[in-house]
Amino acid sequence: MQKVLLVDDDAAVRDALTQTLELNDLSPIACASFVVAKDHITPEFEGVIVSDIRMPGRDGFHLLEYAREIDPALPVVLLTGEGDIPMAVRAMSEGAVDFLEKPCATADLLAVLQRALQTRALVLENRQLKRQLESGDPAARLLLGVSPLAEELRRQVRRVAPTPTEVLITGPTGSGVSKVAEVIHLMSPQAQGAFIKRAAAGVKTTGLDLLMHEAAGGTLFLDDIQSLPIEAQTSLVYLLDDPTSPRLIAGSTADLPPRVENGSFSADLYYRLEGMRVRIPALSERPSDIPPLFRHYVVVSAEQAGLAVPEIDNAYLTMLMTQDWPGNTRSLMSAAMRFVLGMPEEVTHADGLGLAEQLAQVERSILIAALGRQNGRAAAAAQALQVPRKTFYDKLARYGIRPEDYRR
Repeated sequence: MQKVLLVDDDAAVRDALTQTLELNDLSPIACASFVVAKDHITPEFEGVIVSDIRMPGRDGFHLLEYAREIDPALPVVLLTGEGDIPMAVRAMSEGAVDFLEKPCATADLLAVLQRALQTRALVLENRQLKRQLESGDPAARLLLGVSPLAEELRRQVRRVAPTPTEVLITGPTGSGVSKVAEVIHLMSPQAQGAFIKRAAAGVKTTGLDLLMHEAAGGTLFLDDIQSLPIEAQTSLVYLLDDPTSPRLIAGSTADLPPRVENGSFSADLYYRLEGMRVRIPALSERPSDIPPLFRHYVVVSAEQAGLAVPEIDNAYLTMLMTQDWPGNTRSLMSAAMRFVLGMPEEVTHADGLGLAEQLAQVERSILIAALGRQNGRAAAAAQALQVPRKTFYDKLARYGIRPEDYRR
């Protein structure tokens, strides 16, 4: 849940605001003074600060000043029990994102908080992406994403890269299997050697010796390993027993165990590969990565096209998050280039699906769009759709939708 650091010396006001925030799916941290609150104020704080101005000792302006010293981008909303225009002007001039008079309407407060939380999430997201791009760690620099699944992918890569054994990378079409293979090579003891990439379908048994020699001391990446002819699979197992052989990384977009069972894929090769496996999640499994990845691809596409980077509004990003992206990051890159060139985005079609599946796809998209518009606040999304909260949560569970993935 999104955090709100609530600072007010009046216990009754503090309790009332705490209840209001909790009822609207926010996570308040209630503090009675600046001294208590300051321990929660860090550059990594993921929420917004709401503080009364008039408090004993250090007041709201002291808190605002302290917060801006810690992180100038930390959003602070100041409250006062007195309608004081000069005080409001001072608050805004010193960096407060808004100034509200107590008692303020719940709708007004929530609207201010939603804007501030969206801005804060975007700031932290951009910082994380910038750290990744500037990192000396190839896993962080080249495998971008802010979701837990993206971090798990980087963890897997860091785990397998230093080992000398073969690696199997699995992932859906367009997910970047070859890119992950190259990152593993860059982080491996073979990094000083060659990285030889070949499509497995084009590799013949007679050419394997030459290919292994070409990659000696480095890494041989065979993409779509399921397409390697069965005779070549048998020869490859034999060649891998040679101590001078290169490290093998195999990529597959297919489910290999059924192929092992029906004899179209070598069991010996499969069991040799599966010991070190890296799975790339589909983009549809990690929708929270879509906005930062799309923004990054837009910047790259604009540079390639020699054009200015266009503005991207949240409504457009929400629309992108509702799509399934069967082509994964490859499709997202293409969408970014079309966006830069001013071409309309293509929508996902439901050809081949039955009525029930199409209706479910539409319902899922509506739920995601509602969460995106409400910045991941499930209760607000349920209210906007005029659906009972329990029914809404049941539907989220049915489609595997997590509200936190839609908080920006």
